[in-house]
Amino acid sequence: MAEIAYCVKCKEKREMKDAERVTMKNGRPAMKGKCPVCGTGMYKILPKQ
Repeated sequence: MAEIAYCVKCKEKREMKDAERVTMKNGRPAMKGKCPVCGTGMYKILPKQ
């Protein structure tokens, strides 16, 4: 499933490229990827499970 996240540089919601699921330091799950247009790093915090 393609994850949609907000790109701060482009100021638009875009589909993440190379998205991977990670766990942040506080234990919350997140998706980490790159913007396909500008290459900026993107994060999307996911709900707790």
